[in-house]
Amino acid sequence: MYAEERQQEILRAARGAGRVDVVTLAEQFGVTTETIRRDLTVLERAGVLRRVHGGAIPVERLGFEPALAARDEVMTEEKERIAKAALAELPQDGAIIIDAGSTMSRLVQLLPPDRELTVIVNSPPLASALATRANVTVFMLGGRVRGRTLATVEDWALQQLSQLHVDVAFMATNGCSVAKGLTTPDPAEAAIKRAMIACAQRAVLLADHTKFTGSYLARFATLSEIDMVFTDTGLDPDLAADLAAAGPEIVRV
Repeated sequence: MYAEERQQEILRAARGAGRVDVVTLAEQFGVTTETIRRDLTVLERAGVLRRVHGGAIPVERLGFEPALAARDEVMTEEKERIAKAALAELPQDGAIIIDAGSTMSRLVQLLPPDRELTVIVNSPPLASALATRANVTVFMLGGRVRGRTLATVEDWALQQLSQLHVDVAFMATNGCSVAKGLTTPDPAEAAIKRAMIACAQRAVLLADHTKFTGSYLARFATLSEIDMVFTDTGLDPDLAADLAAAGPEIVRV
């Protein structure tokens, strides 16, 4: 097993159990405790685990929300595959919303040059990336910019969304479960996501399998409000079936 694969297994175990310890992980993976400590250091630097005596706990258990730059460094191959697969949901021409998030930045990079699209975003970095595209008309929602996610939130953005109708909203989430739906740590960001889904004819979720291991403070959608979910093959098939039974089509890539 490569180090990155082992680290993702460690992260999955931590999110599932709420905590992992060094000795148990070393026995499980057949490596030294020093190797596991190095893995935990990598995951802590990525902002997804917090080291504690003898082990580590997932940051969401402590109420922390990983910064965008930290999230962009994990599950990179999976996010690329998810973004590429989600291109199948693009209209030939028309209007779309692209939510803020690390997987969404990959979707923006992959937008084909042969589609005339109007793209609404609430992320200054995504707006900048789209602004030079000749085939794209980009609108950025105004409002307060959250430093942790670089997403615009609150009344200015909500007022603009209330006047819009788009073909597809490509959405991100921090957590997703059958019981709790789609959740995120910040209520202001949840309100924007809720409004994005409300003004879209179709809502498409892009989320790697680690997003299906926990829930956060603010719910912004039920699974029945989502038309399609693109995720990776790391998602357990039984869980994928449960998610599909709640409403959306599940695509594992």
